[in-house]
Amino acid sequence: MTTVIAFILIFGSLVIFHEAGHFFVAKKAGILCREFAIGFGPKILSFKKNETQYTVRLLPIGGYVRMAGEDPDMPELKSGQRVGLLFDENEAVEKIVVNGKDRYTGLRMIETESADLERALVIKGYEEGDDEHLRTFKVKRDAVLVEDRMEMQIAPWDRQFASKSLGKRALTIFAGPLMNFVLAALVFTLMAVVQGVPMTDPVLGTVVKDSAAAKAGLHKGDTVISIDGAEISTWNDIVDVIQKHPDEKITFTVERNGKTMDIPVTPKSISEDGKTIGRIGVTSPVDHSPLKVATYGITQTYVWTVEIFKLLGHLISGGFSIDMLSGPVGIYKSTETVAKSGIIYLFKWAGLLSINIGIMNLLPLPALDGGRLLFFGIEALRGKPIDRQKEGIVHFIGFALLMLLMIIVTWNDIQRFFL
Repeated sequence: MTTVIAFILIFGSLVIFHEAGHFFVAKKAGILCREFAIGFGPKILSFKKNETQYTVRLLPIGGYVRMAGEDPDMPELKSGQRVGLLFDENEAVEKIVVNGKDRYTGLRMIETESADLERALVIKGYEEGDDEHLRTFKVKRDAVLVEDRMEMQIAPWDRQFASKSLGKRALTIFAGPLMNFVLAALVFTLMAVVQGVPMTDPVLGTVVKDSAAAKAGLHKGDTVISIDGAEISTWNDIVDVIQKHPDEKITFTVERNGKTMDIPVTPKSISEDGKTIGRIGVTSPVDHSPLKVATYGITQTYVWTVEIFKLLGHLISGGFSIDMLSGPVGIYKSTETVAKSGIIYLFKWAGLLSINIGIMNLLPLPALDGGRLLFFGIEALRGKPIDRQKEGIVHFIGFALLMLLMIIVTWNDIQRFFL
């Protein structure tokens, strides 16, 4: 149950922050956001607030913000079509009923001659009982079109994604991955608040009760000068020596209260990632100063971003294997392992996942945010946008291939962990 809760919280946070980036920048630009979804597939939960439908969907493989104009989601009114209109007190159309008209009262029926629900915001047609006079009906900017019991708010051109400047569109798309880096920085900062900022000095932090270090007589605050005569200058030097000597006696030369003393310690052997290493039961020294805590989140996000880019470079240059990828199942199993190590390790895992998602979404691949930003870059160079239908086909194919890859990776994870 702990793993399930941890997975839901981590996955939900990653998706919510990512999509919130798209959502809030889009709203700031005046774009109509029809849906804010966590997950894909059938709806599990759904509620509407203001203009946006908020949904939780079955498949935990991401999320999306559906913006007006990004796809042909608005039904068109055709010439000769009979529709029912509901008006407000100013005689402006506030609801257009395409079918199921018997469920509404007060409808005025018209036969449509033409309709412009994007720019002019008018419907022209003949009212029932008057076939001679063509009338023009003004449509409200937030009017609703009803078809098959589904209500959809119309989107005037200035509220559609494509109507915005190149800069606003690019920022709307970039804001999603950006928020993943922001989340990572917040998580790492929270880690620093809880445990302090790890220091590199060769000083012992907390000594675990009844550990090899405690039994040997090592104290918190001891400065390690050397181990078995080898000079020690950083905390990592201490860790490296200890790990290389499981069940072997080693001598710490430490400075305590101005005095130097030799203390023999025998690291306890443990198994980690299939290898046997030594542990003595001490933590690294930490710094709780406000400045260190305040900057830790940003510096750690930068450090891990660089490391992940290096790893991607190795994958490209050193060959690719499907085992290098993990889907929801693999992430769940990894979360289960990390959860056993404690809350701090879960924080770190969430931060690393958030950076990974931010970087992966910035890759210039179709259907990903990076792919869309690539098209914006081409538009900037050409001075005009690429044909929307052609771009849509590229993204559709990319999305289909991405879903296929997700299925393959998920099946591979199931085989690795359960079969």
